[in-house]
Amino acid sequence: MKKTLLAVMAVLMMSVMLIAGCSSGEEAAPAAKKDGATTIGFSISTLNNPFFVSVKDGVEAKAQELGVNVKIVDAQNDPAKQANDVADLIQQGVSVLLVNPVDSAAISTSVEAANKANIPVIALDRSADKGTLASLVASDNVKGGEMAAEFIIKKLGEGVKVAELEGIPGASATRERGEGFHKVADQKLTVVAKQSADFDRTKGLTVAENMLQANPDIQAIFAQNDEMALGAIEAAKSAGKQLFIVGFDGTADGLKAVEAGTMAATIAQQPELMGQQGIEAAVKLAKGEKLDAKISVPLKLVEKK
Repeated sequence: MKKTLLAVMAVLMMSVMLIAGCSSGEEAAPAAKKDGATTIGFSISTLNNPFFVSVKDGVEAKAQELGVNVKIVDAQNDPAKQANDVADLIQQGVSVLLVNPVDSAAISTSVEAANKANIPVIALDRSADKGTLASLVASDNVKGGEMAAEFIIKKLGEGVKVAELEGIPGASATRERGEGFHKVADQKLTVVAKQSADFDRTKGLTVAENMLQANPDIQAIFAQNDEMALGAIEAAKSAGKQLFIVGFDGTADGLKAVEAGTMAATIAQQPELMGQQGIEAAVKLAKGEKLDAKISVPLKLVEKK
């Protein structure tokens, strides 16, 4: 009888322990879910450009400050790689997607895919041609292009012969900076050449060399970013010419060239601030707050002191 009683008690105790185990497991589930701090996916066009490295630094610093996770993927200036990277971020279920497009048309499919997955999208520096963006965090590129043309006129006068180094075809920044520049330049300057150098320093050197060979009387060059402007400086040196070169972005190397007097000026953006504002906007979205359609990052023209 004692053995039977002990066996019954043992079974009862095991049942209680199993019930308790199931109960504690159900209560622990939310705790396991919990440490899902907001995760923001960030697809950046390239980390082979100092400007975008600064954008990334701003993103990482602000994410750490606000206590959110950020997954950064480098598209290496390849629209196809960017599409795959964004597809992976969507698959991972990020809370918000930040995109800095390689190509504003090509990124549209990825933005639309995120829209379908109910993942809000914020664009940094460059916009998307299609799909719904919660906001665009960028400088006024059209205004910046105008500033560059007006500065050339102010320093050299009207009618001077000028060439333009354009960025990646299809990028909204390329279109907008060109639009602003030509608004003024087509009226008051003589634009003798314009060609894409893909926002790249080495390509900027090659394209500028070809331009100077074809048009030896060029007096000024507007480069749509500092990297291409730095390439143009080398081309001018090789040709034994003193050219008036205006860049765009305000990168560390660009600012050094301005101080050295080899670059006349740069239309300076604030890339770290752009990254910080992008993360702040993403956190607001994750909390259900609304954003302005455009968040502007101030521009300033920097010339030698």
